[in-house]
Amino acid sequence: MKALEITNFKKSYNGNVAVDDISLVIKPGQFYGLLGPNGAGKSTTIHCITGIGRYTEGKIELFGHDVNDDYREARKRVGLAPQEFNVDIFSTPEKTIDYIAGYYGMRKKERKIRVAEVLEQFGLTEHKAKQFKQLSGGMKRRVMLARAMVHDPDFLILDEPTAGVDVELRHELWDHLRALNKSGKTILLTSHYLEEVELLCDTVAIMNKGKIVFEAPMADVTKNGTLEKKYLELTKDEL
Repeated sequence: MKALEITNFKKSYNGNVAVDDISLVIKPGQFYGLLGPNGAGKSTTIHCITGIGRYTEGKIELFGHDVNDDYREARKRVGLAPQEFNVDIFSTPEKTIDYIAGYYGMRKKERKIRVAEVLEQFGLTEHKAKQFKQLSGGMKRRVMLARAMVHDPDFLILDEPTAGVDVELRHELWDHLRALNKSGKTILLTSHYLEEVELLCDTVAIMNKGKIVFEAPMADVTKNGTLEKKYLELTKDEL
């Protein structure tokens, strides 16, 4: 079974094409990088995978579940850590994560155990009662990851997961992501830090003007140069 299968997916806004007939497959356990300049269609694709956006052309399936027709089952299989801190900044990590656990139907007793687990997993236990606004940038990113993982999804989507954090914390987050992938989680990563994608991902695709213009195993990309070189070749007109 495929973790994610997108077939002839199109999406337009007010007559303007955002995603233009893309198809791709991500296998279970892959660490897949999706790159592209701003406006390439990455966020639109992610929104439609996760159910934030709706679409009428093409098909998107998560582990065999159509994200439109079988929304509940598909949504259970995916966790999203967005670039924006879309949380109540006055709430605490513990309450933020507990709320999402409840959204996925966990009972109070089950939530208490699971929230404690992810707080510990991401080094947040001693910060669980602080207001979100009091946390460092790196800790805020950890909260976003923990929130995305609280329902133990098989597929994790990370949109700029290390944006705005310093080098040391970025490496700590990389270790967390490697561990998640090693444990069997399938990960889709978007990032403007090309070295991050090159280090973490086993496969990369590049979008430009709503289309996938390149896809290859990372080993093939780096064998003939760097990911940055390939990216610039394919998107230089957009930079």
